Amino acid sequence: MTVHDVARVAGVSIITVSRAVNTPEQVSAPTLERVRDAIARTGYVPNLIAGGLRSRRSRLVAAVVPSLSGGVFTETIESLTLALGSHDYQVLLGQSGFTPAGEDALLDALIGRRPDGIVLTGIMHSHEGRNRLLASGIPVVETWDLTSTPIDMIVGFSHERLGFDVCDFLLARGRRRLGIVSGNDDRARQRNEGFCRAAARAGVRAPQVELVPSPTTHEKGRAGLAALLEKAPDVDGVFCGSDALAMGALTECLVRSIGVPGDLSIVGHGDVNFSASLHPPLTTVRIDYDRIGRTAAQFIIDRAEGRAVENRIVDVGYTIVTRQSA
Repeated sequence: MTVHDVARVAGVSIITVSRAVNTPEQVSAPTLERVRDAIARTGYVPNLIAGGLRSRRSRLVAAVVPSLSGGVFTETIESLTLALGSHDYQVLLGQSGFTPAGEDALLDALIGRRPDGIVLTGIMHSHEGRNRLLASGIPVVETWDLTSTPIDMIVGFSHERLGFDVCDFLLARGRRRLGIVSGNDDRARQRNEGFCRAAARAGVRAPQVELVPSPTTHEKGRAGLAALLEKAPDVDGVFCGSDALAMGALTECLVRSIGVPGDLSIVGHGDVNFSASLHPPLTTVRIDYDRIGRTAAQFIIDRAEGRAVENRIVDVGYTIVTRQSA
């Protein structure tokens, strides 16, 4: 179906159909109703790219996440989508994987479509990808990380500081033989480095680190803790890089009759919806995912509509939620 078919069914000119789609305020109410009825009857989908070329606005915002499994990024994407939707922007979602090459391929496809903004996960981009984003002139918001030198704007938190604070949390509860079960992505690496730095400062032995491939799962949590216990059977405190890993670690402890937290304290990361209802309830790190999404949306809206963004770097912080597992 084309605009010609809509015009014929509505009994109006092609120009009137175009105005009804792009500038409905310029069309009388009865005519607008006829055109919209004709669009519904014919199933016609307006060519928004052509309209965007005329207005230089696509009303699209591209969001890139490493993975859609596990639900870790879901709340941020939902908040981003709702906040942008309230201003008539739509979100185009892409999954990049956990490598710069995956992100580069996705950016090549997205930048050419000239979205009004791009929301990225993390700050680890290839040199080529960063240059393409800078050259594009498209507003960019990096999320889930923190740096003093963002591409454009950033809202997130320090993963290294988070890992440091989780180690201090376990140390304050008398745990001295520490371990980590973690994914192998860049943000996990930062958390692990912070955790190990806190352990070194406290003078305890270096934590045993067991890495599993990202994205993380319950199955990988079980396998990761099993491998860690083979190397450090006396470990008494473990930081898991995600709540899915922590859930797997709890299951492995149950199978091995390891008491939690009596024999082994476990801390997760994410505070996803099942964490409080695990047995025992999981101590974990809570991130304000909703605020990340809303702030990223406001950044894009302000820049797309010509308003200055005064504070381009927003640290949302985190909270260690204490439950029975630690």
